[in-house]
Amino acid sequence: MLLLCPRPRSGLERDADLQLLLVGGELLKVRSSSWKKNRFYKLQEDCTTMWHESHRTFKRNQTFSIDEIESVRKGRQSEGLQKHTEAHVEDRCFSIIFKGRRRNLDLIATSAEEARQWVNGLEKIISNMKKLNSQQTSEHWIFNCMRKADKNKDNKMTLKELKHFLRQINIEVDDMYAEVLFAKCDKSNSGSLEGPEIKHFYDLLIYREEIDVIYGKYATTGEQMSVKDLLNFLLNEQREVATMEDAVRLIERYELDDSAKQKNHMTKDGFLMYLHQEEGSIFNPAHKEVFQDMSQPINHYFISSSHNTYLMEDQLKGHSSTEAYIKALMKSCRCVELDCWDGAHGEPIIYHGHTLTSKVLFKDVIKAIKEYAFKVTLTLTHQGTSEYPVILSLENHCTLEQQKLMAKHMISILGSALLTSPLEDQMPTAFPSPQDLKGRFIVKGKRLNKLDAVFSNTSPGVEEDCVSEEDEAPYAKENTHKSKIKLAKQLSDLVIYCRSVHFSGFEHAKDNQAFYEMSSFKESKAVNLAETAVNAFIHHNMTKLSRIYPAGSRTDSSNYNPVPLWNAGCQIVALNFQTPSKEMDLNQGRFRSNGVSGYFLKPDFQRYPGTEFDPTTLTKGPWLKRKTFHIMVISAQQLPKLNKDKCKSIVDPLVKVEIDGVPADTCSKETRSIENNGFNPMWNETFQFDIQVPELALVRFLVEDYDSTSQNDLIGQYCLPLTSLQNGYRHVPLLTKHGDVIPSAGLFVHLMLLDAK
Repeated sequence: MLLLCPRPRSGLERDADLQLLLVGGELLKVRSSSWKKNRFYKLQEDCTTMWHESHRTFKRNQTFSIDEIESVRKGRQSEGLQKHTEAHVEDRCFSIIFKGRRRNLDLIATSAEEARQWVNGLEKIISNMKKLNSQQTSEHWIFNCMRKADKNKDNKMTLKELKHFLRQINIEVDDMYAEVLFAKCDKSNSGSLEGPEIKHFYDLLIYREEIDVIYGKYATTGEQMSVKDLLNFLLNEQREVATMEDAVRLIERYELDDSAKQKNHMTKDGFLMYLHQEEGSIFNPAHKEVFQDMSQPINHYFISSSHNTYLMEDQLKGHSSTEAYIKALMKSCRCVELDCWDGAHGEPIIYHGHTLTSKVLFKDVIKAIKEYAFKVTLTLTHQGTSEYPVILSLENHCTLEQQKLMAKHMISILGSALLTSPLEDQMPTAFPSPQDLKGRFIVKGKRLNKLDAVFSNTSPGVEEDCVSEEDEAPYAKENTHKSKIKLAKQLSDLVIYCRSVHFSGFEHAKDNQAFYEMSSFKESKAVNLAETAVNAFIHHNMTKLSRIYPAGSRTDSSNYNPVPLWNAGCQIVALNFQTPSKEMDLNQGRFRSNGVSGYFLKPDFQRYPGTEFDPTTLTKGPWLKRKTFHIMVISAQQLPKLNKDKCKSIVDPLVKVEIDGVPADTCSKETRSIENNGFNPMWNETFQFDIQVPELALVRFLVEDYDSTSQNDLIGQYCLPLTSLQNGYRHVPLLTKHGDVIPSAGLFVHLMLLDAK
């Protein structure tokens, strides 16, 4: 066997669509109305890399990995294709959407059939890669690195190529060790490794001592683990509620050796395969689906929310785009912001007013929201979005005529999905639930009259002056004078369950505000209330919705810490989704659970009247469920190189474990750094955290490249609710700063969350 040969393609070898991609072909690349050029594209033999020609002086040929693709869209479904192409080429168009901030690749095929084959072929590859477990992904990554190190493509590996390969996989070894390793594998003394010798080298490379120790402890039946041994491991080490049938099922699913499977045994390879599956992941597989009660009033949930959703970058001169809405919605954001202003030619626009940010048409944004709010779309990281309601938070600066057009666009484009009247036949007294509102759009904004008028047929009379909720422009003066606008009845009538009102204090709200009347708080005001009147804030949020937004001074679109606001029961804690940050890691972690639905049920003590919960003092109450969290950071696998342009650049990784929750629980601990080893560093360091309020705690893993002279660089991160982790030996996936999975990388840890004594 030659290890440098391409990996089998799981039944796609004879697929006609895949064959087209492997042969390649010319596609018209579109960047603007005047820049449209033919370029040759071809899928490489590894079926994970796309090659394309480039006419740049120093980059004649370029590649990108299938891993970098977020999704593929058929037709004129990108902002670029809609703007720069005509409707008659619709069936020949498709777009490749990349993760992070990389520009979309807009392409036009020579025929509709060819476009269909490109889209189908790419989607089949993405689907196939998505089905790979982390062990298979890891193997494929190593094979690809070996292939790249084989400079003369002879399916052999010289000592020089071996050293190059080791640097590629992020491990630095001295020449003597490399020579010893090479000699150990070069049984033929030919000066190069081939066939079985490369296989021997690969086996030495991927050997994991920690797996040997764990497996050896439980494998009491000769050199293999019996079904009884496996059950013993599941019960005592993984602390799972498991039966003999569960152990048999794992052997049937993950054991590769047929003879072992017939005996109901699990080999070491099968055991490692199991540990790399979702059953061996840190994240509880049951929480990948919606598991919470979704029939509670909508204000009983934390809601994943975006601020300045239209921006791709900063809020001074950043680009406004429908793509920003699509990316947020595809991350199951359920509350998006529309900052609406008068546009040319009578069409309302969205942008950050009085700044240099670009503008996008209101109707184009509504079309994008309609298309992607509830759309099931295949990506490498997850499939689809949430089916639960989306709140359209309007920041209205338009004149009456353009407000009427806004209302017309929402009604005509969103159709029956737009909520235009209460669900009940009589005046409601509480919010409906996310379950009741599945697939619906809820408008948040100003309203001319009380909701009771819907049932009493009371006319609101003439349009009234309304004050804009937010005054975020960086030029704004610190004074109480805010611009007033008149409100059109047509737009007012679309506001049902989220009527925006000014906040005048908790007592005033209790006595005067209806349940559907909600306030928006700027960051500083909300943080102050969460510090000085947190119990009153919690009680306020039991019957009403609260939205928090970043300070206008954050012109770089940076974020604030959402955790203290969640502790205060605030539901709509809006963040700048376009800005990678710890705060966005925490947001992704908070909403990773409950099926990535964008809704997460608040704990009982934040929902029911009479609670005395105060996250800052923690008096006795049902919220105190003290836990002791033991964690051993054992090892990491295949951490990415940060400076890929420098062959000899190897990371010095360390791991930080952070708890974010109530102040008493917030804590961070870190391992030592391992010098020059990003491939298989091992720490075996143990930490203990004492947790007071586990239901509000998040665990964040952070892997950094240590630097003694400057700030450490991020290698990868992962965050999840403490209540969603599994005990025992677990693999932790790692994500980029943008929240995308790093396919081959991960941590291996041992966890134990126990009731405190």
